[in-house]
Amino acid sequence: MRNFISTSGLILALMVFFIIAGCGLSKEAEEWFNKGIDYHRAGAYERAIECFDKALEIEPDYAEAWYNKGNALLYLGKYGEAIECYDRALEIDPEDADAWISKGVALDDLGEYEEALECYDKALKIDPEDALAWFNKGNVLFHLGKYEEAIECYDRALEIDPDFAYALMHKELALGHLGKYE
Repeated sequence: MRNFISTSGLILALMVFFIIAGCGLSKEAEEWFNKGIDYHRAGAYERAIECFDKALEIEPDYAEAWYNKGNALLYLGKYGEAIECYDRALEIDPEDADAWISKGVALDDLGEYEEALECYDKALKIDPEDALAWFNKGNVLFHLGKYEEAIECYDRALEIDPDFAYALMHKELALGHLGKYE
């Protein structure tokens, strides 16, 4: 009986080890991902995409790789492809506020303002203190001619980050559209 308990305990310990080890990313996928980040930072977006694709071949559910591939595509003006990547990242991690924001940016660039607003609202539900999400939501409302609502968003962004110069500049533009020059 004693041998059975120690053997079963060993088997259980090994199973737990392999389950935990299997939850992490492979080293090779991480290396490709990191190369992709380096290329992205250098502005080599096509090369970055190639690296993210290599990481995704190894780890198809690598949410950060999908998100960053989407960002590289966004910089290349490939908005539809970027949205597909953000959608994939969000399938894996629906609580990724940054992915919701980036998807909103791509939709905004396509003129899909209502869908972009939905993305920013989802990001703000996850992180109500995200100044960039408030700013981007303000921009969409500005595009829709909803200047008062846009100003409220810019004000919220400025409450969170008083040094957010773009939020102040865009607020001034919205005030100008309302004839509030003072």
